[in-house]
Amino acid sequence: MTTPVPDRIAAAPISWGVCEVPGWGWQHQPPTVLAQMRELGISATEFGPDGFLPDAPQAKADTLAGYGLAAVGQFVPVVLHDPAHDPLPVVERAMEGLVAASASTVVIAAATGVDGYDDRPALDELGWSTLLANLDRIDDAARAHGLVATIHPHVGTMVESGEETQRVLDGSRIGLCLDTGHLLIGGGDPVAVATEHPGRIAHMHLKDVDLAWARKVQAGDATYTEAVAAGMYVPLGAGDVDIAAIVTALEADGYQGWYVLEQDTILTGDPADGGEGPDPVADVRTSVAHLLSVAKGA
Repeated sequence: MTTPVPDRIAAAPISWGVCEVPGWGWQHQPPTVLAQMRELGISATEFGPDGFLPDAPQAKADTLAGYGLAAVGQFVPVVLHDPAHDPLPVVERAMEGLVAASASTVVIAAATGVDGYDDRPALDELGWSTLLANLDRIDDAARAHGLVATIHPHVGTMVESGEETQRVLDGSRIGLCLDTGHLLIGGGDPVAVATEHPGRIAHMHLKDVDLAWARKVQAGDATYTEAVAAGMYVPLGAGDVDIAAIVTALEADGYQGWYVLEQDTILTGDPADGGEGPDPVADVRTSVAHLLSVAKGA
């Protein structure tokens, strides 16, 4: 039995400016974010960064349940390339919370080891072999917990570009979280990945992007943070990502995972009180409407 797309739409706190990066910007508190998700008709969400929800696994689950929200997964940035560092303890703690909340997916990012996403080192062969081996270890651990592990290509991490994404697909068995925005900004082609590797995609972060700003990041004319603050991410349908082609390809292949609406946002204050930046509620509402329209033709 298939689950229709409207029942697989989820949100994420980053659309409300909630981010793990220190100094990212003014951030909404959980009661506002979770209540507004429900007001928009969204029934599920990712956890958000550490500290957004309570630390205790059951408390996380109870908080979401209090707002009528199901848990989808958690974005977990961890260092994977350092032979002297074991990422599993951090991932295991995250998985405890996911299991308690009956979530399905752990979303791994290959962190550089420093805060922020504006710079990253290059990996040597030892770093790559360590990273790929750790991804398989995480995949095994997730399966033992009844979860699905995915790797999230992300700007400013060790897996950013289309080539790096392909290297992970070729060299590990972990599933892919296809983030349509990050992959495009990192120089990859999200439509090609969706059409060529639909069976490896276990989770989706749907973003739309202003390509002009993406090009500035790629050229080094703007940092990632500067581009986000300037509005590089736009509501679905307002940018240059072919959302329809991606959703159509996945649905044709039988994809039954979540479509998490993510529009990374930097706020200077509460929009309701005159703070600068986009209005998260209006933008997420637009994205939901666009995805529902696309799904009807998929």
